[in-house]
Amino acid sequence: MRAIVCHGLGPLADLAVEDRPAPKPGAGGVTVAVRAAGVNYVDGLICQGRYQIKPQTPFVPGSEIAGEIAAVGAEVDGWSPGDRVIAFCGFGGFCERAEVPALSLVRMPDVLDFATAAALVQSYATMLFTLTRRTQVAPGEWVLVLGAGGGVGLAAVDVATALGAKVIAAASTLAKRQAAEAAGAVATIDYENEDLKARARELGGGGVDVVVDPVGGRHSEPALRALRHLGRYCVLGFAAGSIPQIPLNQVLLNNRTVVGVDWGGWTFRDPPGNRRLLDEIVAMVGDGRLHPARPQVYPLADAADVMEGLIERRIGGKAVLAP
Repeated sequence: MRAIVCHGLGPLADLAVEDRPAPKPGAGGVTVAVRAAGVNYVDGLICQGRYQIKPQTPFVPGSEIAGEIAAVGAEVDGWSPGDRVIAFCGFGGFCERAEVPALSLVRMPDVLDFATAAALVQSYATMLFTLTRRTQVAPGEWVLVLGAGGGVGLAAVDVATALGAKVIAAASTLAKRQAAEAAGAVATIDYENEDLKARARELGGGGVDVVVDPVGGRHSEPALRALRHLGRYCVLGFAAGSIPQIPLNQVLLNNRTVVGVDWGGWTFRDPPGNRRLLDEIVAMVGDGRLHPARPQVYPLADAADVMEGLIERRIGGKAVLAP
């Protein structure tokens, strides 16, 4: 089988496409014929050695896949070859065949194709975890989403809207803001050319209740200042490349709360809780409450270019590789 292999943490151009033996499932696992593998911003950081997780090399990157079960282990019940599944595998997704523990499988809703399913887990799990576990968004609250045209940002718009919130989407280009509107945003802000704090306060009737920030950088402080009394600021990441330094008096004076969000780390601490979260996402997609957009699809061999495009913010929304 073909696989993308990282032999050393460093430039993405050094990733190799190799032929490897197809894996056979262990007693408690399955082998999945990968029809699509989600590509995320963090995948590129890991391969470059710029993330807090630094796997031993060589390894196959890729954390989320969708496909059909090719073989099942001797101790696996409830799954059969041919079943359509989604899996969050941690590593090993950028390939034609992946070995996955049966406990990590989620049955694909009939309404999803493989590409959309493969791009679902990380972004939507992060956002449902943020807005229902790390904080609780109430119907009618105003949610300001930074980086709203990216994969996590679009999921934030969709999840917050499904929970009854009113979403203001901030993004750098017209195309990204239009994508956020299509996902459910009621208003948008061009935060490269508009006053983010003033515009968010105006749109939110004096302020917003929640900020979702996967971007960091210079937009974080004005977003914090846009929060109303008792507002919650959710820190998800730093796609802009710099970790902001915020004035904590702005947290104190208005009884605001800063909420750290690390869905990936939580999955290892609470696997049963994460399984319930994933089941909830699939149920919400299946009954039409969530509407994940179909991602851009690329050949497996383009993995390095796609990760580079996400890091450089040339690719908006979600992307998948189709082995």
